[in-house]
Amino acid sequence: MQIPRIHLPAPLSSGKRLDLDRQAARHILTVLRLKPGAPLIIFDGQGNAHQATLEESAQVAIGQPLNDETESPLQIHLIQAISRGERMDYVIQKAAELGVYKITPVLTQRCMVKPKGDRAAKRLQHWQGIAISACEQCGRNRLPVLNAITTLDAALSGPENNLKLVLDPTGKNSLSNLTPPVKSVTLLIGPEGGLTDKEVRQAQQSEFIRLRMGPRILRTESAAVAALSALQALWGDLG
Repeated sequence: MQIPRIHLPAPLSSGKRLDLDRQAARHILTVLRLKPGAPLIIFDGQGNAHQATLEESAQVAIGQPLNDETESPLQIHLIQAISRGERMDYVIQKAAELGVYKITPVLTQRCMVKPKGDRAAKRLQHWQGIAISACEQCGRNRLPVLNAITTLDAALSGPENNLKLVLDPTGKNSLSNLTPPVKSVTLLIGPEGGLTDKEVRQAQQSEFIRLRMGPRILRTESAAVAALSALQALWGDLG
Protein backbone atom coordinates (compact mmCIF):
# COMPACT_ATOMS: atom_id res chain seq x y z
CA MET A 1 0.00 0.00 0.00
CA GLN A 2 1.28 3.45 -0.90
CA ILE A 3 2.04 5.63 2.13
CA PRO A 4 -0.77 8.19 2.52
CA ARG A 5 0.17 11.83 1.99
CA ILE A 6 -1.56 14.44 4.14
CA HIS A 7 -1.50 18.19 3.83
CA LEU A 8 -0.94 19.93 7.16
CA PRO A 9 -0.50 23.73 6.93
CA ALA A 10 1.81 24.08 9.91
CA PRO A 11 5.57 24.48 10.48
CA LEU A 12 7.15 21.03 10.19
CA SER A 13 10.23 19.90 12.09
CA SER A 14 11.57 16.53 13.18
CA GLY A 15 10.39 15.44 16.61
CA LYS A 16 7.35 17.68 16.63
CA ARG A 17 3.84 16.35 17.37
CA LEU A 18 0.90 17.90 15.57
CA ASP A 19 -2.86 17.40 15.53
CA LEU A 20 -4.54 16.48 12.27
CA ASP A 21 -7.50 18.64 11.29
CA ARG A 22 -10.98 17.12 11.31
CA GLN A 23 -11.08 16.28 7.60
CA ALA A 24 -7.62 14.69 7.56
CA ALA A 25 -8.37 12.73 10.74
CA ARG A 26 -11.61 11.41 9.28
CA HIS A 27 -9.83 10.31 6.10
CA ILE A 28 -7.01 8.59 7.98
CA LEU A 29 -9.07 6.95 10.72
CA THR A 30 -12.45 6.30 9.10
CA VAL A 31 -11.77 5.92 5.38
CA LEU A 32 -8.30 4.36 5.41
CA ARG A 33 -8.78 2.82 8.88
CA LEU A 34 -5.16 3.32 9.84
CA LYS A 35 -3.98 2.46 13.33
CA PRO A 36 -1.39 4.14 15.56
CA GLY A 37 2.07 3.38 14.24
CA ALA A 38 1.06 3.65 10.58
CA PRO A 39 3.53 5.59 8.40
CA LEU A 40 2.44 8.85 6.77
CA ILE A 41 3.94 11.62 4.69
CA ILE A 42 3.06 15.11 5.87
CA PHE A 43 3.58 18.16 3.65
CA ASP A 44 2.92 21.81 4.41
CA GLY A 45 1.95 23.04 0.94
CA GLN A 46 5.02 25.31 0.84
CA GLY A 47 7.39 22.71 -0.57
CA ASN A 48 8.35 20.85 2.62
CA ALA A 49 7.54 17.20 3.33
CA HIS A 50 8.43 14.88 6.23
CA GLN A 51 8.06 11.26 7.14
CA ALA A 52 5.56 10.89 9.99
CA THR A 53 3.90 8.32 12.20
CA LEU A 54 0.26 8.23 13.24
CA GLU A 55 -0.25 8.34 17.02
CA GLU A 56 -3.25 8.21 19.33
CA SER A 57 -5.93 10.93 19.28
CA ALA A 58 -5.31 11.83 15.62
CA GLN A 59 -1.83 13.14 16.31
CA VAL A 60 1.20 12.67 14.10
CA ALA A 61 4.85 12.50 15.12
CA ILE A 62 6.94 14.34 12.54
CA GLY A 63 10.04 12.45 11.40
CA GLN A 64 12.86 13.14 8.98
CA PRO A 65 12.46 15.60 6.10
CA LEU A 66 12.12 14.28 2.56
CA ASN A 67 14.04 15.78 -0.32
CA ASP A 68 11.38 15.18 -2.94
CA GLU A 69 11.51 17.94 -5.56
CA THR A 70 8.35 17.82 -7.64
CA GLU A 71 8.00 21.41 -8.84
CA SER A 72 8.34 22.15 -12.53
CA PRO A 73 11.14 24.45 -13.70
CA LEU A 74 8.47 26.20 -15.79
CA GLN A 75 6.24 28.49 -13.73
CA ILE A 76 2.80 28.57 -15.31
CA HIS A 77 0.16 31.12 -14.33
CA LEU A 78 -3.24 29.85 -15.51
CA ILE A 79 -5.89 32.56 -15.96
CA GLN A 80 -9.01 30.42 -16.28
CA ALA A 81 -12.48 31.76 -17.08
CA ILE A 82 -14.97 30.22 -14.66
CA SER A 83 -17.01 27.34 -16.03
CA ARG A 84 -19.87 25.40 -14.51
CA GLY A 85 -19.62 22.89 -11.67
CA GLU A 86 -17.54 19.84 -12.41
CA ARG A 87 -15.82 21.42 -15.40
CA MET A 88 -14.11 24.04 -13.26
CA ASP A 89 -13.37 21.44 -10.57
CA TYR A 90 -11.67 19.31 -13.23
CA VAL A 91 -9.52 22.23 -14.41
CA ILE A 92 -8.38 23.03 -10.86
CA GLN A 93 -7.57 19.38 -10.18
CA LYS A 94 -5.59 18.84 -13.38
CA ALA A 95 -3.81 22.18 -13.12
CA ALA A 96 -2.52 21.16 -9.69
CA GLU A 97 -1.45 17.74 -10.99
CA LEU A 98 0.28 19.29 -14.01
CA GLY A 99 2.38 21.58 -11.85
CA VAL A 100 0.71 24.95 -12.41
CA TYR A 101 2.28 27.56 -10.12
CA LYS A 102 -0.66 29.97 -9.91
CA ILE A 103 -4.36 29.92 -10.84
CA THR A 104 -6.52 33.01 -11.29
CA PRO A 105 -10.27 32.37 -11.85
CA VAL A 106 -11.75 35.18 -13.95
CA LEU A 107 -15.20 36.38 -14.92
CA THR A 108 -15.71 36.93 -18.65
CA GLN A 109 -18.72 37.92 -20.71
CA ARG A 110 -19.72 34.36 -21.63
CA CYS A 111 -19.22 32.77 -18.21
CA MET A 112 -22.36 30.77 -17.40
CA VAL A 113 -21.84 31.24 -13.66
CA LYS A 114 -20.62 34.42 -11.96
CA PRO A 115 -20.28 33.82 -8.21
CA LYS A 116 -20.05 36.87 -5.97
CA GLY A 117 -19.83 37.57 -2.25
CA ASP A 118 -20.31 34.57 0.02
CA ARG A 119 -20.87 32.30 -2.96
CA ALA A 120 -17.52 33.29 -4.45
CA ALA A 121 -15.80 32.67 -1.11
CA LYS A 122 -17.37 29.20 -0.90
CA ARG A 123 -16.29 28.41 -4.46
CA LEU A 124 -12.71 29.39 -3.67
CA GLN A 125 -12.73 27.24 -0.53
CA HIS A 126 -14.10 24.32 -2.57
CA TRP A 127 -11.43 24.74 -5.27
CA GLN A 128 -8.72 24.98 -2.61
CA GLY A 129 -9.86 21.62 -1.26
CA ILE A 130 -9.68 20.13 -4.74
CA ALA A 131 -6.14 21.45 -5.21
CA ILE A 132 -5.08 20.02 -1.85
CA SER A 133 -6.50 16.59 -2.68
CA ALA A 134 -4.78 16.67 -6.07
CA CYS A 135 -1.41 17.48 -4.47
CA GLU A 136 -1.87 14.74 -1.87
CA GLN A 137 -2.51 12.25 -4.67
CA CYS A 138 0.16 13.30 -7.16
CA GLY A 139 3.09 13.75 -4.76
CA ARG A 140 3.36 17.50 -5.03
CA ASN A 141 4.54 19.30 -1.89
CA ARG A 142 3.68 22.86 -2.91
CA LEU A 143 0.09 23.95 -3.40
CA PRO A 144 -0.63 26.15 -6.40
CA VAL A 145 -1.39 29.75 -5.51
CA LEU A 146 -5.16 30.22 -5.90
CA ASN A 147 -6.07 33.86 -6.40
CA ALA A 148 -9.45 35.37 -5.63
CA ILE A 149 -12.04 35.50 -8.40
CA THR A 150 -11.49 38.66 -10.41
CA THR A 151 -12.44 40.38 -13.64
CA LEU A 152 -10.63 39.87 -16.90
CA ASP A 153 -9.59 43.54 -16.85
CA ALA A 154 -7.88 43.09 -13.49
CA ALA A 155 -6.23 39.81 -14.50
CA LEU A 156 -4.80 41.31 -17.69
CA SER A 157 -3.41 44.33 -15.89
CA GLY A 158 -0.95 42.24 -13.88
CA PRO A 159 2.73 43.25 -13.99
CA GLU A 160 4.03 39.90 -15.23
CA ASN A 161 6.78 40.19 -17.83
CA ASN A 162 6.83 36.78 -19.45
CA LEU A 163 5.47 34.81 -22.40
CA LYS A 164 1.69 35.44 -22.47
CA LEU A 165 -0.64 33.16 -24.41
CA VAL A 166 -4.39 33.25 -25.02
CA LEU A 167 -6.06 30.20 -26.52
CA ASP A 168 -7.93 31.15 -29.69
CA PRO A 169 -9.13 28.62 -32.32
CA THR A 170 -8.61 31.29 -35.01
CA GLY A 171 -5.08 32.11 -33.88
CA LYS A 172 -2.18 31.77 -36.31
CA ASN A 173 0.51 30.72 -33.82
CA SER A 174 1.29 27.24 -32.55
CA LEU A 175 3.60 26.27 -29.71
CA SER A 176 6.15 24.92 -32.17
CA ASN A 177 6.84 28.35 -33.69
CA LEU A 178 7.14 30.28 -30.42
CA THR A 179 10.41 31.21 -28.77
CA PRO A 180 10.83 29.12 -25.60
CA PRO A 181 10.37 31.21 -22.43
CA VAL A 182 13.13 31.57 -19.86
CA LYS A 183 11.11 30.17 -16.99
CA SER A 184 7.51 31.39 -16.91
CA VAL A 185 4.31 31.49 -18.99
CA THR A 186 0.91 33.10 -18.45
CA LEU A 187 -1.93 31.18 -20.13
CA LEU A 188 -5.45 32.61 -20.61
CA ILE A 189 -8.33 30.21 -21.35
CA GLY A 190 -11.93 31.23 -21.97
CA PRO A 191 -15.19 29.68 -20.69
CA GLU A 192 -17.55 27.21 -22.39
CA GLY A 193 -18.57 29.70 -25.08
CA GLY A 194 -15.06 31.04 -25.52
CA LEU A 195 -13.75 34.57 -25.20
CA THR A 196 -15.46 37.27 -27.23
CA ASP A 197 -13.58 38.96 -30.06
CA LYS A 198 -13.36 42.06 -27.89
CA GLU A 199 -11.81 40.08 -25.03
CA VAL A 200 -9.26 38.48 -27.35
CA ARG A 201 -8.32 41.94 -28.67
CA GLN A 202 -8.06 43.14 -25.08
CA ALA A 203 -5.67 40.29 -24.32
CA GLN A 204 -3.61 41.14 -27.40
CA GLN A 205 -3.34 44.74 -26.19
CA SER A 206 -1.85 43.28 -22.98
CA GLU A 207 0.78 41.47 -25.10
CA PHE A 208 -0.91 38.07 -25.17
CA ILE A 209 -0.17 35.95 -28.24
CA ARG A 210 -3.14 34.17 -29.84
CA LEU A 211 -2.40 30.45 -29.69
CA ARG A 212 -4.17 27.74 -31.68
CA MET A 213 -4.19 24.22 -30.19
CA GLY A 214 -4.65 22.09 -33.31
CA PRO A 215 -7.47 21.97 -35.87
CA ARG A 216 -10.28 21.05 -33.45
CA ILE A 217 -12.16 23.26 -31.02
CA LEU A 218 -11.72 21.90 -27.49
CA ARG A 219 -14.02 22.26 -24.51
CA THR A 220 -12.67 24.66 -21.92
CA GLU A 221 -11.61 21.86 -19.54
CA SER A 222 -10.03 19.86 -22.37
CA ALA A 223 -8.21 22.95 -23.63
CA ALA A 224 -6.69 23.53 -20.21
CA VAL A 225 -5.34 19.99 -19.91
CA ALA A 226 -4.09 19.92 -23.52
CA ALA A 227 -2.32 23.29 -23.31
CA LEU A 228 -0.79 22.70 -19.88
CA SER A 229 0.45 19.25 -20.91
CA ALA A 230 1.98 20.64 -24.10
CA LEU A 231 3.71 23.48 -22.24
CA GLN A 232 5.18 21.11 -19.68
CA ALA A 233 6.26 18.65 -22.37
CA LEU A 234 8.01 21.36 -24.41
CA TRP A 235 9.51 23.56 -21.72
CA GLY A 236 8.77 21.99 -18.33
CA ASP A 237 9.25 18.57 -16.77
CA LEU A 238 7.09 16.24 -18.89
CA GLY A 239 9.60 15.97 -21.69
